[in-house]
Amino acid sequence: MTHMPLSQPTAATGQSMFFRRAQALALLAPALLLAACTSSVPLPPWTPPAPRPAASAPASAVQTFPVAPPPVAIAPAPIEQPAPYSAAVAARFPAPSVVYNTPGLQTQRTSFSTQAEIEAWLRDQAAAASRSPGVSAAVLPIGQSQRGENLQALVLARATGTDPAALLANGRPTVLMVGQQHGDEPAGSEALLVMARELAQGLLLPQLSRINVLIVPRANPDGAASKQRATTGGLDMNRDHLLLNTPEAQALAKLMRDYQPTVVVDAHEYTAAGRFLEKFGAVQKYDALLQYATTANLPEFLTKAAEEWYRRPLLAALKDQGLSTEWYYTTSTNLADKKVSMGGTQPDTGRNVNGLKNAVSLLIETRGVGLDRRHIQRRVHTQVTALTSVLASTAQRASELGQLRPYIDKDISALACTGEAVVESAPTPAQYELVMLDPVSGADKPIIVDWDSALALRSIKARPRPCGYWLSAGSSTAAERLRLHGVQVMRVTELGSVLGDSYREASRAAAERQDVRGTMTGGTPIIKVQVSLTRGLVDVPRGSYYVPLNQPLGNLVFAALEPDTQSSFFANRVLEGLQSTVRVMAEPVLKLEALY
Repeated sequence: MTHMPLSQPTAATGQSMFFRRAQALALLAPALLLAACTSSVPLPPWTPPAPRPAASAPASAVQTFPVAPPPVAIAPAPIEQPAPYSAAVAARFPAPSVVYNTPGLQTQRTSFSTQAEIEAWLRDQAAAASRSPGVSAAVLPIGQSQRGENLQALVLARATGTDPAALLANGRPTVLMVGQQHGDEPAGSEALLVMARELAQGLLLPQLSRINVLIVPRANPDGAASKQRATTGGLDMNRDHLLLNTPEAQALAKLMRDYQPTVVVDAHEYTAAGRFLEKFGAVQKYDALLQYATTANLPEFLTKAAEEWYRRPLLAALKDQGLSTEWYYTTSTNLADKKVSMGGTQPDTGRNVNGLKNAVSLLIETRGVGLDRRHIQRRVHTQVTALTSVLASTAQRASELGQLRPYIDKDISALACTGEAVVESAPTPAQYELVMLDPVSGADKPIIVDWDSALALRSIKARPRPCGYWLSAGSSTAAERLRLHGVQVMRVTELGSVLGDSYREASRAAAERQDVRGTMTGGTPIIKVQVSLTRGLVDVPRGSYYVPLNQPLGNLVFAALEPDTQSSFFANRVLEGLQSTVRVMAEPVLKLEALY
């Protein structure tokens, strides 16, 4: 089997030890080459123009002058849990000069915004925005949680309506902002309520002359009510964005499919002390951890846009507000494992799956898990600063983004039947210096850690890219999940045959899905299989399915249907049996009908 590296480091060959931060950041160069395949469609040279002035208020304006600010002197709300660190550490995180005002941030509140309060807030902002000439706004019902709570999105645009066709017709890039996929990470949800108000009736309203915005403040209302990471069913919905087993993930997938956002921002929080304190005797320093999509087969230009047009302005905006930043990182729940990893490379998180849907996909994490309400104004301030920067970058780059997306869609479509694609990849081991905080003195505590970099992926397994996949007639669940993603699926209407590679099982075992934190929350055993390929003519009966790869979501189809990865439909029993799938290796001559 051929192994094709995704990228080559620009540092000296064989260098694997990065004891200094400057050396470690040499990994940035390969990030701009992640998953670059040989392009079959000529793409323009990457020459980003100089930044233009923002179309509206500067990025920091919303932090300085929020709508209807309450009095600055606010007594802190009661906090039940003891602090995980000393007063000296707490002093490193002073409250911002601005005070944000949402239901959950009111004086003396002991709980964050309730689901009912969020729904009322969204209705109020839609009504306020609709009073502005030319602005269309509405609250969209996008689904229900496992307990039956409403899942809602606020849409804001200068368009003839709020339906997908109206937003696509106005020619402006759409930004989707999602909060609280993990129920114990509230700052993103509260910050998105602030953003909704500022876009509807505040200083960000002028941005709607250049962009459309979708806001989902709380994607996991059941987890929020229980103050737990997972959904009611015990699953981590942010590991379900390829499989779509949960109604919460399905709701976001349908929203992505219908509105086709150009940019997606996922607002999370990360553990400030916890296992970091136990492993390293230190607590976390950074106000924000940032990362974009880092998985196999991503288009090169998409990664460049995420780095140059978004992450770099984000760093500047946060620094301007006196907020510290780092790449996103985490560590496993195994206390004996001292390795620190960037966000995972599996095609299962919203960050990576949305990248495979050709959106600029960004993760913003603030230090909040385990802190209850401590530093909540600063945490919300960090999220608002970052989210405002993303909107400003999108407004400034609206024209370029409008050109980039069609190129990417066309290029991926043209890759069908050609070259190789990476089935499985892994991060690059290195060493890295992280600055943590002494839990007693609050002083900086630099620590050299074993570090898995997601910016330079190693190819573990690669295969020739097929023209498409045949699925058996009994694979209706898989076909429907692909259609929820926006994949074009065809039904075979007459008996035919295709030249294809059939999978043959070499070995099989039960295994657990793993991420960089360890065994996934609420996961069930998967089928870990090794396969070989056998080529031949395969009969294709009427009523079966054909999924072509000459479509914009071809890379997502590849991730879902190659069976021998832990994220695949087969491994997770969305497909039953290896015989349910054939890799079609020549353009088929079949009678097909599109499924709508």
